[in-house]
Amino acid sequence: MDFHQDILNELNKNVTLSEKLESIHRVLKSRFDFIERIAVAVYDAKTDMLKTFSHSSGPAAPLVRYEAPMRESPSLLEILKNGMPRVVNDLAAFGPGTKEHTRRLAAQGYAASYTMPMYVNGTFLGFVFFDSNEKNSLHQEVLHHLDVFGHLVSLTIINDLMTIRTMLATVKAARDISAHRDMETGAHLDRMAHYVRLIAKELAGKHHFDDEFIEHIFLFAPLHDIGKIGVPDTIMRKPDKLTEEEFDQMKSHAVKGRQLIDAMLKDFGLDSFRHVDVMRNIAELHHETIDGKGYPHGMKGDEIPIESRIIAVADIFDALTSRRPYKPAWSNPEAFLALRQLAGMQLDRDCVEALVHNADKVEEIQNRFKEDLYA
Repeated sequence: MDFHQDILNELNKNVTLSEKLESIHRVLKSRFDFIERIAVAVYDAKTDMLKTFSHSSGPAAPLVRYEAPMRESPSLLEILKNGMPRVVNDLAAFGPGTKEHTRRLAAQGYAASYTMPMYVNGTFLGFVFFDSNEKNSLHQEVLHHLDVFGHLVSLTIINDLMTIRTMLATVKAARDISAHRDMETGAHLDRMAHYVRLIAKELAGKHHFDDEFIEHIFLFAPLHDIGKIGVPDTIMRKPDKLTEEEFDQMKSHAVKGRQLIDAMLKDFGLDSFRHVDVMRNIAELHHETIDGKGYPHGMKGDEIPIESRIIAVADIFDALTSRRPYKPAWSNPEAFLALRQLAGMQLDRDCVEALVHNADKVEEIQNRFKEDLYA
């Protein structure tokens, strides 16, 4: 009996998607050393945004934390129209280009590219990119291999993202069926998730967030109050001020949220998923405050995970700027002022400033995800 060294054994390990892409890249590069980069961008149909997600470029990544509307990328739209991968053996044919991503990639010296669209059951998910540093290098033999490796990368990404999205859909169904929605309309959850992404991108340099982390905190944001499913209707929908005992029951939603997340992770076989702690922290710790007066554990300052601090700012901002039965919607300047007054006491100062400094993008999110008539 003989044993064989699996050259893609890294894919079996609990490592980041970037590390998996780097492993695939090493194998591909051992045969075709001119393939300099593999990258993945994912598509958000609600905003028409194509977002950088993962890459094998290492520290010299030419394009990270970047997004652009698909409608402004006619060459990529042509790929979707044809439903086939695109081969460009001389990127100079595109000229200098006016888009930021085109300029960044050109500056890296890439000379040829292969672009494969990713689909899940016929639904477009994003693109896999292979970049070469030699023009006219993508001949037929290379393309046969890129077809296979492209699907391998696509399946790796799909396995990661679709399991999470299926779990989130299950959570949404549970919330809707149980009617424990509180004020969490679909528009609120969309706005909050995009505020979270905005803050995370702004803080990425300081906290060394990569695209993978930013995308996951964006995906997990709607789970922040999932524990409210376990809070009685009599408390959730009470129009008057809660008693101290009732408020204690309301606060229990943070711990219940963590318990629900743990149960779902076990059921979905995601116990060892790399970002599960981010998911848990979002559900359990988003009511902790910088001064230690929050709940459920009274954590202080940097003891509170950064993802929980980001969620807190996004959630409070959207609550302030949304109409409620007991209050009108605040204007953005009023809400920004309130956040700054809470900064350093209840809220993380950097997270507050990250949101305030992007007031124009905040307004774009609000315009895109407005409440409907029945919200």
